[in-house]
Amino acid sequence: MSKKRSIELAYGRNGLTVELPDLGKNLQVVEPTFVEGLPDEAAVLVAAMRQPINSRPLREMVTGKYQTIAVVFCDVTRPMPNNRVLPVVLRELEEAGAERKNIVLINATGMHRPNEGAELREMLGDFVCDNYRVINHNAFDKSTLDHLGRTSFGADVWVCREYLQADLKILTGFIEPHFFAGFSGGPKMITPGVSGGDTVLHAHNARMIGDPHSVWGEIEENPIHAEIRESAAMAGSDFSLNVTLNKKHQITAVFAGEVFASHREGCEFVRKTAMQRVEQPFDIVITTNSGYPLDQNLYQAVKGMSAAALVVKPGGAIISAAECSDGIPDHGPFKDILKMRPNPQELLELINSPDFKMFDQWQAQIQAQIQLKARIFFKNSFLSDAKVREAMLEPVLNGSIEETVAQLLEEYGPGATICVLPQGPQTVPYLASPALAPV
Repeated sequence: MSKKRSIELAYGRNGLTVELPDLGKNLQVVEPTFVEGLPDEAAVLVAAMRQPINSRPLREMVTGKYQTIAVVFCDVTRPMPNNRVLPVVLRELEEAGAERKNIVLINATGMHRPNEGAELREMLGDFVCDNYRVINHNAFDKSTLDHLGRTSFGADVWVCREYLQADLKILTGFIEPHFFAGFSGGPKMITPGVSGGDTVLHAHNARMIGDPHSVWGEIEENPIHAEIRESAAMAGSDFSLNVTLNKKHQITAVFAGEVFASHREGCEFVRKTAMQRVEQPFDIVITTNSGYPLDQNLYQAVKGMSAAALVVKPGGAIISAAECSDGIPDHGPFKDILKMRPNPQELLELINSPDFKMFDQWQAQIQAQIQLKARIFFKNSFLSDAKVREAMLEPVLNGSIEETVAQLLEEYGPGATICVLPQGPQTVPYLASPALAPV
């Protein structure tokens, strides 16, 4: 019996162990450089707020008894430890004289569904839910938005009115590599976080998504990130606090202060740990979507596929593992767009046609682009094989990554190579060729 190698994949809440043939140098596991969690997260959060980047300390911005304060936070699709960060931020505000009744917390849902009830309580903790007003941003209800004008790219900028009307505007977030905006966090907490649907759709249109600079780790020449920065500047923010995390969801660093300067420093920190060089492309790439909460649905799982596509050979295979407790999902048009054409090529032609415009088209566009390069096999725990095929993907054989790998190794023959990205899009692999290296 050939020797096996056990590899733990980030999958759902509990992980998934796969047993792969030990191919020696032909099996490579690629992960971010591990950074230990901070020994005292609260102390570092406070220090960052009191010694910020290009900004006055947060507590000095609390100026009056009747001042209204908006604090924006990440929704459930992000692993942001809101329940550990927000109480520290709120305590800092109140110690400086802010009144609890004048503070509103805004869930930056972008165009995702709202988070309510037990789900919201798990995200924020009992203390926050019991003592503060919390609202979900609604990108589709223009009665809750204000229009700020147009960007130089032509986007009408609509932003949550409660955010805009606050005297003190605070953004909190999480920085990770992002597959078309370069990095998450910072100005993305405004667009798409608390922006209107029209604004988000323009920043994610087919031309912007198809731009060669709309990629992982690129922010300087990235048109999507440029429009995000422009709309965020129009909306304004007084203070930003972003954290970085390791695979245990421990905070590894805090970047606070002026939104653009602090975000830039955070992005450079993440770039050095998340972006990993490999020498050659692989026949087979096994990826995840970083486990819960990031792998709740197939829509989000496209990110992990995109990371794998960076290092798969043309004509190779990607095996994506995402639990999908939230399905494809049922809400939103992503599932419908995937059924509009019988294959990825025709779907791309539809999305790129001048008159096509639908929410979620960007995710279908990226999935289809990847499928023109490689086959995608999908492992999940909640979707039937028929549903997977409806999404233009191939289910893994008999629910097994191992069986799928065995079949693919036979197809690709002796010398076939495998790359495993256990943490999915928390790792951004890149080929050694200077032309393909991250900027």
